[in-house]
Amino acid sequence: MSLAAILLALMLLAALAALLAGVPVILAIGGVPILFALAGTVLGAFDPALLGALPPRIYGIMANGLLMAVPFFVLMGVVLDRAGIAGAMVAALTRLAGASPGRLGVSVLAVATLIAAATGIVGATIVMLATIALPGLLRAGMAPRSAAGLVCAAGTLGQIVPPSIVLILLADQVSNAWVEGQRATGNVAAEPITVSDLFAAALLPGLLLAALYGAWIALTSRRRPDARATAIPQSREAGMLVLVAPILLVVCVLGAILAGIATPTEAASLGAAGAILVAVMRNPAGALAVAGAALADAVRLTGVIFGIVIAATVLSLVFRGLGGDVLVEARLGALPGGGEGALIAVMSAIFLLGFVLEFVEIIYIVIPVAAPVLFAAGVDPLWFAVLVAINLQTSFLTPPFGLALFYFRAAAPAAMTAVMLYRAIIPYVAIQLLALAIVWSVPAIATWLPRALF
Repeated sequence: MSLAAILLALMLLAALAALLAGVPVILAIGGVPILFALAGTVLGAFDPALLGALPPRIYGIMANGLLMAVPFFVLMGVVLDRAGIAGAMVAALTRLAGASPGRLGVSVLAVATLIAAATGIVGATIVMLATIALPGLLRAGMAPRSAAGLVCAAGTLGQIVPPSIVLILLADQVSNAWVEGQRATGNVAAEPITVSDLFAAALLPGLLLAALYGAWIALTSRRRPDARATAIPQSREAGMLVLVAPILLVVCVLGAILAGIATPTEAASLGAAGAILVAVMRNPAGALAVAGAALADAVRLTGVIFGIVIAATVLSLVFRGLGGDVLVEARLGALPGGGEGALIAVMSAIFLLGFVLEFVEIIYIVIPVAAPVLFAAGVDPLWFAVLVAINLQTSFLTPPFGLALFYFRAAAPAAMTAVMLYRAIIPYVAIQLLALAIVWSVPAIATWLPRALF
């Protein structure tokens, strides 16, 4: 094994150890590679001139027109959450569904899917569901473990149901990898993958995943004998009124993108403005305070996302400088089964990384290295992107670092222990893997709609 390969393995282990030790993500995946780049320079295994590519790479990230949609989508979701609109949607459907645990569970899933499309912010969605929907599910007689699993799984749907921040970041990296992979095969005029393409590709798989969740809830929901469920009175007209504005907002934003009327950034900015308008209509007196708090939250969340993106870019650059891309290409090319064998290996790696890394790090670390090899082997980029998106869903639910689990524990009753929660999410992780297998077996679920539209 060469010195560069040894440094590469040590760098990855050190970054992982730093994450497990609680070092902030940006320092772990951005600082550790710099240290190993310096060590490699001293030992003659790394060319320090490569670090000169960091400033233009960082500038390219900040000037990327595609990524400019991220802060607007974040703002739209934060405004809907801060204004209490998302919570009002859950409360309305909880009241309209009545006292049946199965019907109420499916209703919570339905509204979570709508909120997912409107906000795309896992933390806010899960905390809101745990605060508002969870007590109603328990009163209706759903077992605590089932209710906990439903809230955690439903809160993560915002990462696969478009519009989604995950899909925007994924489209950026998949498009770059697709162009690079096509150039490797001699095609210098390859068309890039757009956010509109990926939104269309992920729509049906996202709905499929929600439907599988719904089927599981319907099959397993049974009222406990000791339940004292009572429906909260509310007119159906009032309940439906709360749902209309957010649904129209999502339809307008997503429809404008899929119809080609607006770019993702334009549609996201209009969505943010529409969310602020809905907040003003709901509470004119408190709209200014909501807007101020939402802007502060949006700046903070956007800073975290872009900080991780930049740190992952540093890791990717040092990884390539130590010959990691050549090593990965050789290893994937040597696997039995050709492109399919390599795809299985990449999907397995993403699933395992999901136990310790967040989706942003996985996208910006794995995709630039592995995807060009797969695309050069003939793997469809949209199909691959949707498989990755579904796979990344599991990272929100898998311990020890599943974000959905942390958010739920912060808002749920103390009686719901970590062990109970880990057992609760097992069926939903299995359902996510089932959805992954279905889309793997029937690629048209992901590729038909974008081809029909574009």
